[in-house]
Amino acid sequence: MKKILASVATTAVLAAGSVSAQDYPSEAITLVIPYGPGGASDLAGRALAESAGKFLDEPITVVNKPGAGGMNGARSVSQADPDGYTLLLARVGMALAPAVNPQVQTGWDDYSFVGSLEATPMILAVREGSEYGSVEELMAAVKENPGAMTYAASGPTAIDGFTVQALLSDAGLDPLADATIVPYKGGGALATALLGGHVDFLAIAAGSLMPHINSGDMKPLAVFSPERMDDLPDVPTVAELGYETAGQITGWSALYGPEGLPEEVQAKWDEVLGQVAEDETWLTLAERRGSISTVGEKDMPAYAESQYELFRGLAEEFGYLGN
Repeated sequence: MKKILASVATTAVLAAGSVSAQDYPSEAITLVIPYGPGGASDLAGRALAESAGKFLDEPITVVNKPGAGGMNGARSVSQADPDGYTLLLARVGMALAPAVNPQVQTGWDDYSFVGSLEATPMILAVREGSEYGSVEELMAAVKENPGAMTYAASGPTAIDGFTVQALLSDAGLDPLADATIVPYKGGGALATALLGGHVDFLAIAAGSLMPHINSGDMKPLAVFSPERMDDLPDVPTVAELGYETAGQITGWSALYGPEGLPEEVQAKWDEVLGQVAEDETWLTLAERRGSISTVGEKDMPAYAESQYELFRGLAEEFGYLGN
């Protein structure tokens, strides 16, 4: 009798879960931003909430949970109930951090991959008036003055550190010795370092540099992006210039959930993201951020894995991890 009752109870729970998923969403959805307010990830998350909210019956509430390079918020979502009511505005750091830091407890694949959202280009730039007018000229100067040229980055194993190191490596230079990293915290401080002449060049997020490029204070040499930026149509991508590994590096955003999201929830988000891809609000805000919408254009599990493998390989090649 107990087995019969247990079976009936289990069936009832499964049925309730199925009904709940079919009615999804029936309450507000929490979108966790794993970084602080005002940055690129925050802007992307709030744009998604505004756009996707138009195609859902319930609102999307944005919550910032910064810390540990984005992994605090990421971990909180990976451990949440897989009911579709707690989602993550994922960034490249969700693949990069576990690739370069063995202490990170949340793996690159500890999620349900709901869909890609955008590419957020990085720009290689020098000060306006710099004698370097191309990537080739800059790399030649680095080669001629080993260790003397400096660049600003958040850290050697941050994405803006890997942009430069991969470029140096592709150019046949020593990625750790031929140019000297000068660490700063935050895109504003990095840009200020270049403007103030404290470093020779950098390659950081477009959102931090475009105001200075538009004002004429900085000169872009190349973009780390899958395609040229609409706002910089004459500036080539590093991939176009033949820098193969560096050409695989760019910032990005995606929508993740906890592992095991019900098929009905995934199907609902497939429908919503299909509408977001054509939504004027989303596209306008993406352009304003200097981003390129990739909604529906990537196989997100495969792309996330390729990004993890890319940064894992670079960390091993550059000596940050044991081979």
